[in-house]
Amino acid sequence: MKLSKLNKGLLGMLTLAVLLAGASFLKRQPQPLQEGWHHGAFMEIFVRSYKDSNGDGIGDLKGLIQSLDHLKDLGIKGIWLMPITASADRDHGYATRDFRNIEPDYGTLADFDELIKEAHKRGIGIIMDYVLNHSAKEHPFFEDALKNPQSPYRQWYEWREEKPTGWDIWGRDPWIATANGSYLATFGAPMPDFNMRNPEVVKYHEDSLKFWLDRGIDGFRLDAVPHLIENNAKDWNDQPESRQLTGQFTRLINSYPNKYVVCEATAEPKVYARTDICGGAFAFGLENQIAKAAKGETEAIQKVAEYYTQAPHTLASFASNHDQFAGKRLWDQVTGNEVQYKLAAATYLLLPGTPFIYYGEEIGMAGAKGLTDDPFIRGPYSWLPNEATAGFTTGQPYRAVSGNVGTHHAQAQKAATDGLWSFYRDMLALRNTRTSLAKGSYEAAQAQGQVLTYQRKAGQEHSVVVINYGAQAAPVSLAGIANNVTLRALYPSKGVANQKGAQLTVPAQSVHVFAVEK
Repeated sequence: MKLSKLNKGLLGMLTLAVLLAGASFLKRQPQPLQEGWHHGAFMEIFVRSYKDSNGDGIGDLKGLIQSLDHLKDLGIKGIWLMPITASADRDHGYATRDFRNIEPDYGTLADFDELIKEAHKRGIGIIMDYVLNHSAKEHPFFEDALKNPQSPYRQWYEWREEKPTGWDIWGRDPWIATANGSYLATFGAPMPDFNMRNPEVVKYHEDSLKFWLDRGIDGFRLDAVPHLIENNAKDWNDQPESRQLTGQFTRLINSYPNKYVVCEATAEPKVYARTDICGGAFAFGLENQIAKAAKGETEAIQKVAEYYTQAPHTLASFASNHDQFAGKRLWDQVTGNEVQYKLAAATYLLLPGTPFIYYGEEIGMAGAKGLTDDPFIRGPYSWLPNEATAGFTTGQPYRAVSGNVGTHHAQAQKAATDGLWSFYRDMLALRNTRTSLAKGSYEAAQAQGQVLTYQRKAGQEHSVVVINYGAQAAPVSLAGIANNVTLRALYPSKGVANQKGAQLTVPAQSVHVFAVEK
């Protein structure tokens, strides 16, 4: 069949349009990350408190983009963004109003695309919080269900005509009475629970996850996954149906290449870390031993030594995060003792699993002045020694700054040769250059009094970690190390020199990493 000149012209224009559209799409796509990028350390960032680019006193995505080199210099390989979707709370972000749009305070979808592109240029992956269990009560679907019992969205949430009795979740009744029935709100009245037994709700979340995956997100932190299904007043936490659903969402995410999923599952993190459920989960139970070990408590040191002998290495270790129940900021946990602070950092940064650093931890940020509960640990990042703004904004910060901003801020820490920033950078450099420390085995772990020792192997690479939490120098015996083996000092460059064999003495309150050389 011959084409007329007109048809040929139209076909040519159509082809050109397709090519231009394809070129535009490819231009938007960030360059791919290396396989295994998620074995490096993550920084948990509360965008609202990180860096304000426009002087309105609220952190935003452009401010974060401007700070990416700061994170790269530290050795960060991933960023976990606390919720950046449009929210009703206009603070923590977990009351989601729109699952497919950016919180206006933080910027636009174009800013998000730019963040992904610029992060990938630096070898940094981005994961974001995604809230499956609930929406904000201001979400259009819930607003319709609230005012109209015949609404098609009534079945999207957990409604009962008569208020259930006998329920108690964390000391309160989770059922909220209204003029049109009662709804379930596990995390409080402003955040009604979805009915996750409804296939339409599951499909809505799957499509929302795809929306972000198609834009180039590198994975998700799935919030509160043990609470997706509540069966009754007694069986409301970590039900089998919740695990099944979580696995379904994880498989969808992992159908895209090179993605990472980590779940908040306080009930049974070791179970949720299985590949058929999340693949990654936060190591709840370890975090509350880290500062205790750093203070020299022998029982805590023993628990740290044992933890990864009984736990999957896909867990995510941390010393603190954005939730008060996980503990105060590390500075406040060790009451400003910088020696103990470094011991605590080394404790989890060199263990198996993926380490998550809470923003400000790497510069020794304390809690926010005069605040309590969660706001106390979510203050603006200390960039400069400015008691009014902390260098976070040119305007008025939306929240009080850190209590130690005058002494512990990014400017001073980056200039110091022996400060906390330098220490964190050294620990991350070890992880980033030693495969055994990033994803190797965990062997010969033992607590010898106030000294923790363990060995990590990957192929022919063999590393030894020794941490003395005690106030006195201590002798150490290394299991399985022959007397003619050389221990080459990787950290520190000064201190315990290269050793021969299994016996050595380490200084008080010190961290040592060796390469085993035959």
